[in-house]
Amino acid sequence: MTSTLVVSAHAADFVWRAGGAIALAASRGERVTVVCLSYGERGESASAWRAGQTLTQIKRQRREEAERAAGTLGASIEFLDAGDYPLPRSDELTDRLVRVYREASPDVVLTHTRQDPYNADHATAAELALNARILAQAAGYPAPGEPIGAPPVFGFEPHQPEMCDFKPDVLLDITPVFDTKRKAMECMAAQQHLWDYYTDLAKRRGTQLRRNAGPNLGYPHETRAEAYMRMFPQVTGVLA
Repeated sequence: MTSTLVVSAHAADFVWRAGGAIALAASRGERVTVVCLSYGERGESASAWRAGQTLTQIKRQRREEAERAAGTLGASIEFLDAGDYPLPRSDELTDRLVRVYREASPDVVLTHTRQDPYNADHATAAELALNARILAQAAGYPAPGEPIGAPPVFGFEPHQPEMCDFKPDVLLDITPVFDTKRKAMECMAAQQHLWDYYTDLAKRRGTQLRRNAGPNLGYPHETRAEAYMRMFPQVTGVLA
């Protein structure tokens, strides 16, 4: 069975940025594993803090939201609860992530891009995801399971793409599952202000997809899309 691993810095990132890809894979009967390095409890839960919730309450809310969203998309989800703002770099966290890689044995990895001047946690998550991928390939690394291969890694779109050197080279048609992604976004009550933002972004990327595909492929005007950037070269015998 084809396996996709999504490494998310916070509990909502995977929904906004890769919810369509997750729902598409799940609709094909593929296995999708989401790992949230943190709940986003400090940096991405402003409405909960303003409402007077405690740290424990906020973590619980974020976990419940993310679990509902992952279930809506058709993915399993795991929380490493490493903390955010800042998300730490540590050998222990890297080892835990290597174990997730070995367990998931992914054919595809989705994660953050390497740069984000507005949120250092996102860049840290990308660094952790890429380092764990390397270690999970090493036969001598002391983690359960078999070494993985070299799955392609796709960086999903950051909130401020122009400032993050994000240059999309993959546009993914998510039209068939966009309603599912929207339902998953609506699970994230702590960040309601992003529901419409990422709905509009899907429309804009859909327009870009149609423009690049040309008229002969017949994409409808209502096409919705997500943008990704490859971390490593595509390996192919045919240029297409």
